[in-house]
Amino acid sequence: MVNIIVAFPKMENGKSIKNILVKHGFYVGAVCTAGAQALRHADLLGDGILVCSERLTDMMCSQLREELSRQFEMLVLAAPGFLEEDMEHVMYLSMPLKVHQLISTLEMMVYSIEQRKKKKRFRPQKRSEEERQIIQKAKEILMTRNHMTEEEAHRYIQRTSMDSGTGLIETAQMILSMMQE
Repeated sequence: MVNIIVAFPKMENGKSIKNILVKHGFYVGAVCTAGAQALRHADLLGDGILVCSERLTDMMCSQLREELSRQFEMLVLAAPGFLEEDMEHVMYLSMPLKVHQLISTLEMMVYSIEQRKKKKRFRPQKRSEEERQIIQKAKEILMTRNHMTEEEAHRYIQRTSMDSGTGLIETAQMILSMMQE
């Protein structure tokens, strides 16, 4: 689920957008009237999408984008012709707003964020030298005592890790402690 913050200078406009989004299955974490409020909520939520107008009670959307975490994307609902070209991670929709455009744009943005999270999750972890040594020692013990190849020992540690629901390092440490007894 992707967090969404709605920020408009008039609370009733923000609540209207929130109601539309909730009706279409989105989770709205906060509705704000000021950029400072939106930034506070963004810090608490960590990542997501900020849906806002080009102007809030205390700042313009360009100022908000500069202060906003790069983990947040921004959808600006603005008057026709409003476009600030130098802003990254920003999508624009012209007012008056068509609900289906808002929903399809948000669905596309949510999909993009979820794909980025998946890529990040499946990226191989960088291990410290100490962790690599622990895994290597566990493999060497398995290779010596159980006459396995290095690949078989590594697969054994991986499979045991997955079956027990522990990390690779923890599994290697368990193997080391069991073999040293």
